[in-house]
Amino acid sequence: MSIVVINALSIPGEAGPELEKRFAARKHSVDQEPGFEGFQLLRPVNGEDRYFVYTQWATRDDFENWRNKRSEAAHAHNDGKKPVASGADLMEFEVVEL
Repeated sequence: MSIVVINALSIPGEAGPELEKRFAARKHSVDQEPGFEGFQLLRPVNGEDRYFVYTQWATRDDFENWRNKRSEAAHAHNDGKKPVASGADLMEFEVVEL
C-alpha cells in the first residue's frame, strides 16, 4: 500500500520564491530512489500560508530509507545556505485503494 508524506513548511515573509528556486534546482534528485512514486511542491493560495511538500512512496520503509540517507548526505555536504523554512510539520497518510 502506498503512503503519502506531506511536509508542511512555514515560510517567513517573502521567502517563497527562494524555496521554489531551491526545489526546482533539485527537482529530479529523488526520482531514482527505491519506492519513490511522485513529488509535488504546493504553493499556498487561500486559507493557508505554509507550503506543502507532497511525496508518494511504495512503502513506509522506502520513505524512511530515503529520509535517513538524505539526512546523512545533508550533514556531510553543507552548502552554506541557511534554511528557508522557519518550521515544519510532517504528516503521513496511507493511500486508500477504492
